[in-house]
Amino acid sequence: MTYAALRRRAHVTGMLLALAGCGVRSRPAPSPVTVRVLVYNMHAGKDARGADNLARVAALVRQVGADVVLLQEVDRLTTRSGGVDQPAVLRRRTGYHVAFGRTLDYQGGEYGIAVLSRAPIVRDTLVRLPVDPPQERAGGAREPRGALVVTIGLPGGPLMVVNTHLDASREDRWRLQEIVTVLELARATSSSDAWALLGGDFNSTPESATQAAVRQGGLRDAWDACGSGDGLTYPADSAVKRIDYLFLVGVAGCTDARVLASDASDHRPLLVRVTLPPRAR
Repeated sequence: MTYAALRRRAHVTGMLLALAGCGVRSRPAPSPVTVRVLVYNMHAGKDARGADNLARVAALVRQVGADVVLLQEVDRLTTRSGGVDQPAVLRRRTGYHVAFGRTLDYQGGEYGIAVLSRAPIVRDTLVRLPVDPPQERAGGAREPRGALVVTIGLPGGPLMVVNTHLDASREDRWRLQEIVTVLELARATSSSDAWALLGGDFNSTPESATQAAVRQGGLRDAWDACGSGDGLTYPADSAVKRIDYLFLVGVAGCTDARVLASDASDHRPLLVRVTLPPRAR
């Protein structure tokens, strides 16, 4: 083939490649997924004075636009709550999906923790937090506290959430045993690109031995990462303690964390805007 013919072929090939390139558009990089997480000890749907406030709890969830809600002190069909199935009422009033974990048989019903989610809940299981010797609970029961492990089907992939409520004794003796199982659950949910969060009422302040164990376990306190203010959550009317937390596991991050002014419970709710990076394809 002559040099002129080679030049013509090269010119035509270049034109075809250029035309082909005009029809190819690079896909935009996927954006992080944002999830608003509310952590709230709802005090069996009552305020600090004992007035029923379950409707206000549901209204708060809708008002702040929470996507995932970690609830502690939830009653189901107990005498003190008038035989109300609180998880069912919250599901009906919010339109969210709900998972409930019974940690204690109480007053003819059940007491425990729950997760509300705007997205479907794919699976859930309650894991007991054993202590030795077994500690007597309200009503004479000796069942350990628990952690509710929930998988939520977000559009970008599954989000694993661990919700817990640790012992309320003055000393850390029982909490230090309970947190061992909680940290094992958190480690089990984490991988290079997994989405996972851990939160709840830890009944321990940041300087406590329990929180030291959490930090040593590699979890990141969302308040330290993106909170503003003192972060105090208890009691609701004059908060002096920070005992309600959301911890970031693995690749999870956050951009904002706030304690909300509300007296619907004896705790103040914690709202965190969590960011989850796109999963590798």
